Amino acid sequence: MTFAAITGWGSCMPPAVLTNADLSTFLDTNDEWITSRTGMHERRISHVSAVELSTIAAQRALACAGLDPADVDLIIYGGVSNEELCPNSASGVQLNLGATRAASIDLNTACTSFCYGLATATGMIRTGVVRNAVVIGVELISRYMDWSNRNVAVLFGDGAAAVVLQASDQEEGMLGAVLGCDAEARASLRVRGFGCGYSGYGITYGDTLWDFDGQVIFKRAVGAMAAASTKVLAEAGVTADQVGLVVPHQANLRIIEGVAKHAGIPMEKVMLTVQKYGNMSAATVPVALVEALEAGRVAPGSWLLMPAFGGGLTYCSLLVKWGERTTPLGVSDAALPPCTETALEMVNRIRANQDPHGRSLAGLMAPTFAESRGAGPA
Repeated sequence: MTFAAITGWGSCMPPAVLTNADLSTFLDTNDEWITSRTGMHERRISHVSAVELSTIAAQRALACAGLDPADVDLIIYGGVSNEELCPNSASGVQLNLGATRAASIDLNTACTSFCYGLATATGMIRTGVVRNAVVIGVELISRYMDWSNRNVAVLFGDGAAAVVLQASDQEEGMLGAVLGCDAEARASLRVRGFGCGYSGYGITYGDTLWDFDGQVIFKRAVGAMAAASTKVLAEAGVTADQVGLVVPHQANLRIIEGVAKHAGIPMEKVMLTVQKYGNMSAATVPVALVEALEAGRVAPGSWLLMPAFGGGLTYCSLLVKWGERTTPLGVSDAALPPCTETALEMVNRIRANQDPHGRSLAGLMAPTFAESRGAGPA
C-alpha cells in the first residue's frame, strides 16, 4: 500500500510586524481590547507578493526534503490571495521553482485551503496519480483588507508555509480526514467587492467590504472543528490521549481553547502562533506545523491533529502520523529582499488607496447577509 509521507517543510514570514498599538493609531481600539477578545498581540505585513512568499516557503520545504524541483509532480497553492484570476498562482510558483514537470492547482476553501490541499495531494499520491507534491498555504490579506473595519482589521496577517509529500510504503502521513461545509451560514463570512458577482462596478483590487458575523462564526467554528476532530479520531481508532500535538487553524485563541476542550485535549498539547501572527487564514496550520517542528514539539511516530475552519463555511480535521525524521535533510539559502517600510507605513499606504469609509461601490450595491442567505458572492 502507498502512503504520502511529509518529508519536507518550510515557511516564509514577512519581517514587518504590525502591533496592536499600531492598529490603535487609525482604529478605535487598544491592546487590551484586541488581546482579550482574540489572544493576538501582533501580525505580519508582507512587502512582497503571495507568489514570492510561496516560492521561498516551497524552496525551503524542498531543501528540507532533499528533493529537486524537477522531480515535483504537483503543486497545490492553497489560499484566497491570488495575484490574478488567470493565470493561476500555482503556475507562478512552478515557474519560480523550475518545477517544469509539475501540474499546478490553485485551491480556495479559505482558511481550510492548506488542509484541503493536503488531503487532495495525499489522495493523488495514494492512488498513483503523482509521487511527489508540494502543498502551500499562503495569504496576503493585507492587500484586500478593509482597514476601516475594526472587527476584521485586527485579526488577519500575511504569511506562507509549504510541505513536501512523497510516496512511501511506510504507514505515515495523513491517515484520516473529515472534510465538510456548513454552507447554510456561508454569508456570515465573506469579502465583497471582487469576483464575477461585482464585475462592471469599476472596483479596484483591494477596495473591499467584509462581512464578519463573529458570534455565528465562533459558535459554528468550535462545533464543526470539535465534531470533525472527534469523528476523525474515532474512525482511525485513535484516542485523544494518543494525540501528541494539535496543530489547529489559528483563528482566535478562544476558538482554539473551545475546540481543545470539546475534543478532550489539554492546551499543553496545542501549538499556538495566534499571539504573534494573528489569523493568516490558509497559512496558519502549515506555519504552526513548521514552528512546532523547529521547536522540537513533533516526536517521531507521533499523532498530529489538524482542525480548521473557514469561509464557506468549510471545516475539517486531519489526522497525521508523523514519520521518523523531524530534522531537515538540507537548508535553502532562499530569502526575501530587504523590507524598506514599517508594517504601519505599508498599511497606511494601502489605506490611502481605499474609499474614505473603507467601503467599495460593489460592497454598497451587493446584498446584505440577511438578504442573501447563501446567495451571491462569498
